[in-house]
Amino acid sequence: MLTEKYQAAVNQLKAAGSGVDVREDGGKLYLKGQTPYQLEANQVWDTIKAVPTWQQEVVADIQAQNKDAFGMYTVQSGDTLSKIAKRFLGDANKYPAIFEANRDQLSDPDKIGVGQKLKLPWPA
Repeated sequence: MLTEKYQAAVNQLKAAGSGVDVREDGGKLYLKGQTPYQLEANQVWDTIKAVPTWQQEVVADIQAQNKDAFGMYTVQSGDTLSKIAKRFLGDANKYPAIFEANRDQLSDPDKIGVGQKLKLPWPA
């Protein structure tokens, strides 16, 4: 019953993660798994928290495997480093942090390409 209620979060965790364990016991849903980066773990948590009663129903242990970056992002049409910084770091003016994290593939912060995979630094 709870698995169905939280199916979107379960699916997200399974799609992004590994070592996923989902079970119901004693009126609680237990979720355990690993995601590649903290960004994906946070996205699973956001989906869980969209259900108002989650605190009484869910026990989750979702760990990020990689600690070198907050996450990876694939550039979409219309993206700029400022837009990406606003979305993931909470402030458009933090775009230089994304640029610096990707110096190995970027030579100009105004030149990013659709489909390019960028490392997202940890929010400060």
